[in-house]
Amino acid sequence: MKRTEYNVTTGQRTEHTLSSSEETARNAEKAENDKVAYKEKRAFAFPSLAEQLDMQYWDKKNGTTTWVDAIAKVKSDNPKP
Repeated sequence: MKRTEYNVTTGQRTEHTLSSSEETARNAEKAENDKVAYKEKRAFAFPSLAEQLDMQYWDKKNGTTTWVDAIAKVKSDNPKP
């Protein structure tokens, strides 16, 4: 894998090959960033707590599975990495 550096003063572009330890560190950082991005995306996809409680109330009252279906959809649309 290569790393590109840009000199903003001269506009010169230089490419360097990553060492195995640099590549390992880059992959670990990307994996950690993916975890954070997944958590944020998934958290925003869930209905608000008020909506979830309302779904649970009406599910209990009507014998439906609206809440379970909504949560399952969020989880299937945003799987863990």
